[in-house]
Amino acid sequence: MLNTPLASVDALARSVLAIGTDYPPGTLLETHSHRRAQLLYGMRGVMEVDTEDGSWAIPPYSGVWIPAGKPHRVRMHGVSTRSLYIEPASAPRSSAQCEALVVAPLLHQLLLACVELPALYDEQGRDGALISLLLHEIRLAQTMPLFAPMPHDPELALLCKAFLKAPNIQSCPQDWAAQLHKSLRSFTRFFHQQTGMAFGAWRQQACLLAALPQLSAGASVTHIALELGYESPSAFSTMFRKKLGKSPAQFIRTENQASS
Repeated sequence: MLNTPLASVDALARSVLAIGTDYPPGTLLETHSHRRAQLLYGMRGVMEVDTEDGSWAIPPYSGVWIPAGKPHRVRMHGVSTRSLYIEPASAPRSSAQCEALVVAPLLHQLLLACVELPALYDEQGRDGALISLLLHEIRLAQTMPLFAPMPHDPELALLCKAFLKAPNIQSCPQDWAAQLHKSLRSFTRFFHQQTGMAFGAWRQQACLLAALPQLSAGASVTHIALELGYESPSAFSTMFRKKLGKSPAQFIRTENQASS
């Protein structure tokens, strides 16, 4: 099904519904939730996903797992999606949080094929076997390090949200500690307790989340690196490769291939 509203088919007696949707650049889907779990797969463009748990950036040929009932907000940067909406009882993943997933070549091809299925596909025939294989592949999909968790402490959360809007790798924990009236040692321990990450690792993740949409929009590596406070484009590129396994230039080539 292509460009079909979920509400028009949600009640159908099928454990999985496959819908493909094209979004204009900059489309914002305000905070909402689904009765079904969702695998949201972007064939091109970058998706920014926000929940109460934190923020994700999902590059092309990657997906995000959204548990049933999880409120989420998505900004689409020129994205063409292939989504699976899955009844909670059939959900292949048990995480209570969203997850960024690696979409392997087989899963990619299955996602392309499934949107050609009719709404009331034959569950006992080839179509049902395709859906069954999809669920197996989603269960086995590896996660990607593209998440900046959000703390529950209100004051620290405000600092984190402000940083996500204007990230800078040079931001120092001493400044954050002072704003929270804590010693550096106390702040470091508190930050890890609240987010599950060291401050430096979280700061790097937030910078990476900001970089992906800019790369997708065509900004230069030099511009992004300097805007994020890196000493040089090569320092930014080294971080990028360590986190994603590819250079910014390779990411841009993947993006261009997805758009062609």
